[in-house]
Amino acid sequence: MEKNVNISEIVINTINTIFGNLFSSIDEKLYEVLDNLTFINSDLLNDKYFGKIFGTSANNGLLIIANSLLIGFILYFAIKYLTSNLTFNRVENPIQFIFKLIILGIAMNSSYFIIGQVLDINSDISMIIRSIGEDLFKKQICFSKLITSINENLDITAENLNIFSVDGIIKGTTTISLINLVSVYALRYIMIKIFVLLSPFAILSLSMESTSWFFRLWSRNLFSLLFIQIIVSLILLILFSIDFNSNNLMIKFIYVGGIYALIQANSFVREFMMGSGISTNVQNNIGFLKGK
Repeated sequence: MEKNVNISEIVINTINTIFGNLFSSIDEKLYEVLDNLTFINSDLLNDKYFGKIFGTSANNGLLIIANSLLIGFILYFAIKYLTSNLTFNRVENPIQFIFKLIILGIAMNSSYFIIGQVLDINSDISMIIRSIGEDLFKKQICFSKLITSINENLDITAENLNIFSVDGIIKGTTTISLINLVSVYALRYIMIKIFVLLSPFAILSLSMESTSWFFRLWSRNLFSLLFIQIIVSLILLILFSIDFNSNNLMIKFIYVGGIYALIQANSFVREFMMGSGISTNVQNNIGFLKGK
């Protein structure tokens, strides 16, 4: 009997050691990456290959395609205007159209700079929210500091982790959820880059009423992806305001709820925007564009 008990203890200790080392490795390496994926600014664009794809001037990259479409829009309007007397269709005033196209052409070729400013403004708003927490709690408001604070208050380390206890189950649940969170925000990171590349075409689409729907769809989806960063900052602010007392089971489950809220931040934003936006839920595959 005693031999069986010893074997059981060895198996349990081995399992706890394996999971403890796994969770410790994730805590050390994963959450800093999560911070970099979530809190983005114009540094997102400071990639020489990404800049070349976008276009460093009007004569290369995607900008050359956008400028070719600009010329195509001019030719299309000219033909439509010349045939308007035969078809009796109402056509926009040529002077107004050319003036609008000049403005949009300048904005289109400056879209790399414009999007960079938008990213910085969004980053500044989220930074202000987090700086409020830093002033109040004297801690850096980020994922890496959050997990450190939780582990310290719950007294969870690789050495004393018991995966078969309530604390162990909560630790395992939150760690798996945060791994999912990395996938969600990695997808968001890529989608923002894609929408940045589409920005010249979105701006150009405003030149005609028949194509302006593309700008509305593009702007709603990009805004929803960026607004997630502000929601995440608010959720982290709330989580840091909670005193994670290891003797209070309710507080521990509130922490789990907070992690779930971080995963569902995209869904909250989409509901806030009345169903508009792009899904970053990896479990439902890559989301499709939705608009009203």
